[in-house]
Amino acid sequence: MIEQLRNIAVFTALSDGSLYEFAKHIEYVKHQKGTIIIRADKIEPHFYVLERGIARAYSDGENQQITFWFGQSGNVLFSFNSYINNQPGYENIELLEDSILMRMRLSNLFLLYDKHLEIANWGRKIAEQELIATERRLIDRAFKGAAERYQEFVAQSPELIKRVALKHIASYLGVTQVTLSRIRAAYK
Repeated sequence: MIEQLRNIAVFTALSDGSLYEFAKHIEYVKHQKGTIIIRADKIEPHFYVLERGIARAYSDGENQQITFWFGQSGNVLFSFNSYINNQPGYENIELLEDSILMRMRLSNLFLLYDKHLEIANWGRKIAEQELIATERRLIDRAFKGAAERYQEFVAQSPELIKRVALKHIASYLGVTQVTLSRIRAAYK
């Protein structure tokens, strides 16, 4: 399993010893498209790494679901509020394809943090990267137009355009599907 972990981008910075410690606590799970692996308003006891598939994080608005994040192979999936505060999260994370995930209990992850400085630093870096990505999305949403956000989305995640429903992309960009269709037509 260490070789499998080494081939996943999120784990490449870890030594073989740390990968071995991770491997003791990871289990592989398969879920079908449409499975919600993390539910809003529930404490999530697991930390996931998406080995294969695509996921989205969303919250329920008044009459719609608002997508605010997409995950691809190699990304971590967790509820920040459960991870940090051991409280119910605010997001749902849904699998958009049949997926294979690595799952670890947060309690085991926190034990690894206590015992292994390298793993604790790894966890800190993961959280920092997620914070920066969240901040970037917030700033982009506030200061960039929808067409510019779409162009950046295509440049950063070209595979998602082919594999994610347009309604989810439109929600992520903060536009209607009609507006997204116009942006796409102008972009071509």
